[in-house]
Amino acid sequence: MQNKITLFLALLLFVLLTDCSQNDKVKGPSAGATNVNETGFPIVDEEINLEIFAGQAPATNPNWNDVMIFNEYEKMTNMNITWKMVPHSGLEEKRNLALGSGNLPDAFHSASMPIADIMKYGEQGVFIPLNDLIDEYAPNFKALMEENPEIREAVTMPDGNIYGFPQMADPEFLSYRMGPKPFVRKDWLEALDMDVPKTTEEYYQYLKAVKEGLPSGGEVDEIPFGAPYIDPLVSYIRGAFGLANKGSGGGYMDLDPESGNYRFWPTSEQYKEFLEYLHKLYSEELIEQNVYSIDHMQYLANQKEGKYGSIIWYSPMQIIGEKLGGQYISLPQLEGPHGDKIWTTLSDAVLNPGAFLITSENEYPEATVRWIDHFYGDEGLLLFFMGIEGETYEKDENGEAVYMDHILNSKEGLSNEEEWAKYLTFPGGGFPSMTTLKYFQGAESKPDEMASSDLLAPDLVKEPWLSIRHTNEETSKLNGFGADIEKYVVEMRDKFIVGTEPLSKYDEYVKTLERMGLEDYMKLKIEAIER
Repeated sequence: MQNKITLFLALLLFVLLTDCSQNDKVKGPSAGATNVNETGFPIVDEEINLEIFAGQAPATNPNWNDVMIFNEYEKMTNMNITWKMVPHSGLEEKRNLALGSGNLPDAFHSASMPIADIMKYGEQGVFIPLNDLIDEYAPNFKALMEENPEIREAVTMPDGNIYGFPQMADPEFLSYRMGPKPFVRKDWLEALDMDVPKTTEEYYQYLKAVKEGLPSGGEVDEIPFGAPYIDPLVSYIRGAFGLANKGSGGGYMDLDPESGNYRFWPTSEQYKEFLEYLHKLYSEELIEQNVYSIDHMQYLANQKEGKYGSIIWYSPMQIIGEKLGGQYISLPQLEGPHGDKIWTTLSDAVLNPGAFLITSENEYPEATVRWIDHFYGDEGLLLFFMGIEGETYEKDENGEAVYMDHILNSKEGLSNEEEWAKYLTFPGGGFPSMTTLKYFQGAESKPDEMASSDLLAPDLVKEPWLSIRHTNEETSKLNGFGADIEKYVVEMRDKFIVGTEPLSKYDEYVKTLERMGLEDYMKLKIEAIER
């Protein structure tokens, strides 16, 4: 009898402990919930303070503790935010340090949080689940999910929880989803008596002519091609070699065009040809030689001085003004040596499911959810992208918000992007909000950008894959050798392009990837794609 009683008590204790552990994540209202107003402003009656970790893109305002948009929003909400600004150059390191040290902020904003980390730290309880909080305190974002079920699917992790508010774009806003676009100098084409390049060979010949032909007439030191980093050129040219033929969502996976089988395209023969082409451009100094290290502001300065014969970036008219920017015209998707012609870059409508994450340290999650939800509704979108009426925008004859003259025509000679950054924080991207053509008057909404996306659209990747989403088990397997494989691909890509590693070592590079576990990497990717 004594043994039965002991066993019963042990089982009862086990059930109670299990029930407690299962409910650890399901928290009731916080102590600060009674201070929160369900609608309207202020959000809280008694002022509260939050510390938020913020990723600082090169193009954004460097100090959100004293920027117009958030100064105004603090007055509206009665919520004082201390922004911990972290430049993108050290973002990954500082983000990992904050997550690993236990010294957590109340929230992460624009921190480029990888999906793997969202799942990992969500399950650990570092990021709190938002499902119930969204239902009660986020009417704007809740409405978007109800209107677009794919949004709910994209932000819901495999464990069924939503841990973050996303950066997202209107699915119909293709210009935004297509990323940086290719442009070429119309006046330099005329000076060189050349047509708009349509193939990779014609593009090479144009860049070579810019270097040798002095199309500016000696006004500037011509640089045939320029970009703030190499990736836009890589993304543009890869489609001319049939690579990434299921879009950017597939990462390094696509389909072999001959067999239809899954392929890790950075080990294909087409990839080797692609590297040979880019190496030729770089070795002949047709690509800006410091493209791997150039400062963003130096790139803009070069562009303003009219040094570039071709760019892959955003609206020249927006960034450098109508006079010089108007000399740039859109390039089509180039056709490669084997007839391939694919624009491969098309982001998911949900660009990042964790652009804003609330941590377990936050004592005011209800107020914080209300605070961020504002930027998914009409009034918040207007504030976030346009600013304050009479200070940064005014209404035109149709009642539409338009930027004021001091923004569009800077007295200091600054670009629109640089003027926005004085008052607003959206330049640089990565933010938790929704980009729409109605409120977003950035580069992607400008006529030259829209014309470029229209020109490229017929060659847009067909039936693109959504970004690959892994289970926690798959992620734990990939965190080690998978990350090493992807890092090695980028390192060797750049070495092959620059020439510090000769392409005669390409087969050795492929064998190294195989030894690193490429077969297992592909199996995990294929399982996720087919799920």
